[in-house]
Amino acid sequence: MNNKSIVLLSGGLDSVVSLGLCKEEYNVQLALTFDYGQKSVKQEIEASKNIADYYKIKHEVIKLDWLKAITKTALVSDKEIPQGIDNPEESAKAVWVPNRNGLFLNIAACYADSDNYTHIILGANKEEGETFPDNTIEFAQRINAEFEYSTQNKPQILVPLINYNKNDIVKLALDKHLPLELIRSCYKEGKKHCGECESCTRLKNALQYNDDTYYTKILF
Repeated sequence: MNNKSIVLLSGGLDSVVSLGLCKEEYNVQLALTFDYGQKSVKQEIEASKNIADYYKIKHEVIKLDWLKAITKTALVSDKEIPQGIDNPEESAKAVWVPNRNGLFLNIAACYADSDNYTHIILGANKEEGETFPDNTIEFAQRINAEFEYSTQNKPQILVPLINYNKNDIVKLALDKHLPLELIRSCYKEGKKHCGECESCTRLKNALQYNDDTYYTKILF
């Protein structure tokens, strides 16, 4: 069977690099972006649309108002988003969205089952997998096992960054000239990345580790 893939595209570093790495080999044709009331949703949708246009793939935004209604943590509610990564486990709890990646992958699997997509690309990575269990290879394997029963065409989840930390991911992006100028990794709304939330801190640290002043100035 010829490859035909979907990418879960938040507009952030990991999903964009995953798309860039898999675009040709896995014939990525569709990007799905989810609106669940996150504070940076407008910026994420805009970034994802620009990235999908850059790679010439179809882009769809899926609204999940009910998920917004039941999410009580800082990523969606009025609670303050934590800064930095000094307390990664507490930060993960503070921005947790109920069953987010599990839900997103199952929605993508509906598309896959309907239109014979063979793969679903997820930007899970080693660094975030240390505190977010839905960013691990074990999680992807369990969902793949579920798809054996819940779908007819049994799409496979791809996690091309699963063995990489943020420093490695930025290096990959720079080496392959991926469009980092288009990404949006910040948890907050605003014209530029805030530079203070967990996601921004990880990105900024990785850019500085790779001695990249160009993208640091553009994004922050």
